[in-house]
Amino acid sequence: MCRTSIYEARNNFSALVKMAEEGEVVELTRYDKPVAVIISYADYEDASTEDDWLLSWRKKHAGELDNLGFDIIPSRECPDYSKDPWT
Repeated sequence: MCRTSIYEARNNFSALVKMAEEGEVVELTRYDKPVAVIISYADYEDASTEDDWLLSWRKKHAGELDNLGFDIIPSRECPDYSKDPWT
């Protein structure tokens, strides 16, 4: 990862874009604090097309819990809150 200030990036923008095209992440800073990132368009497309992290995890691990014997089907029974459970 390349880290540079916004001032330096303004003077070397085309070189930083070329670095990003080659796959390097360029971090832009202001007063030594990160404020922006330059990445390649391919990396941007990959990041923007990902689903919610939980959905992507479920896709990655689909079927791993199928044969463990756990009943993960939710019950359709509704508890009767009018009855006191302590009696």
